[in-house]
Amino acid sequence: MTRSTKFTRRDFLLTAGAGAAGIALTGTRSRAAKLDSMKEMLVYVGTYTSGGAKGIYLLKFDLVSGALSLVKTIGGITEPSFLALDTDQRYLYAVNELVEFNGKPGGAVSAFSIDRKDGGLKFIDQVASLGGAPCNLIGTKNNKFVLAANYMGGNAAVFPVRADGGLGESVSLVQHTGTGPNKDRQEAAHVHSVTLDAHERFAFVADLGVDKIVIYKFDAGTGKLSHHSDFSAKPGSGPRHFTFHQNGKFAYLINELACTITVLSYDASAGALTEIQSLPTLPADFTDQNTCADIHIHPSGKFIYGSNRGHDSIVSFAIDEKTGKLTYIEHTATGGKTPRNFAIDPTGKFLLAANQNSGSITVFAIDTETGRLSATGKKIDIPAPVCLKLVPNFTG
Repeated sequence: MTRSTKFTRRDFLLTAGAGAAGIALTGTRSRAAKLDSMKEMLVYVGTYTSGGAKGIYLLKFDLVSGALSLVKTIGGITEPSFLALDTDQRYLYAVNELVEFNGKPGGAVSAFSIDRKDGGLKFIDQVASLGGAPCNLIGTKNNKFVLAANYMGGNAAVFPVRADGGLGESVSLVQHTGTGPNKDRQEAAHVHSVTLDAHERFAFVADLGVDKIVIYKFDAGTGKLSHHSDFSAKPGSGPRHFTFHQNGKFAYLINELACTITVLSYDASAGALTEIQSLPTLPADFTDQNTCADIHIHPSGKFIYGSNRGHDSIVSFAIDEKTGKLTYIEHTATGGKTPRNFAIDPTGKFLLAANQNSGSITVFAIDTETGRLSATGKKIDIPAPVCLKLVPNFTG
């Protein structure tokens, strides 16, 4: 499928990428009923094939016991490090985190259809990502577009989705330039993620290299991005991933280099962010090397979690839903090395942590009253896991 063998694991960093639980359930009563009856989910695992993985792994996740089991491996895919699903879970998209594709600089994005009988994937097509080392992507609610972040390329691209789920050539490309004070990591723009607000009027592009979230107006009809404004993070912080609270009033940014979480208020009408708090993700007495990776809010909106690579932990905070501010709860060791990505199941009962460098996914139970995590003893060994996407078990 991928016609190039040149890839990057970005050895100069502790690597990049993220993931989240994804499920499209609409209507409060419908959602509650479906969640109550759900006993099992499927988990798609994005990986680094340069780290010994064979492609995208498909797992079953038992929502009663927390057990994970391997269903199948979808091979023949190079460096499928980050994954995204359409809103109907009919198609899956994967970045191919390469620095050369089809003899040209840059990576690729691959499209797959999902077999509703067994959750398997069928390759549809593949397009150039228009920048090196694509590390993040997201689909729009109307399933018309996929937006991808190119880390080494320092840009973000928008691809139209065809009727068959495949991807067309990019309809919009925004290029970042600049540097930051960290000479090793911020020598150029490094786009790390793209996030859309609830109404998909604005796209928020986190750039680790220039310490900014660049905000673009997004045309949901044409896919065009146009510059709106910038939010400047603290110099040297290295913005990585960004997420909105369910109430739409607040947003949270995890900074890879500074190892902090920035709390922001959000003016949806103006597409504007304002910082209201910043907290460390590490214990005060930890002095070894660490970089942050992923960030997710609990389905209840009461808690938020971030991953530390080096300290190898998940940090937990309580959210004040009136002010958006955070209060520290605890640190929980992930039972492995380099927790790149993690996912919270839609019932809010479990957190799954992908330990990239130790090749494992560990399962933690979530206390829905306190937000605290406890080890379940459940884990599965998967080489170089990078991204987790949860969907309903079509076969169950």
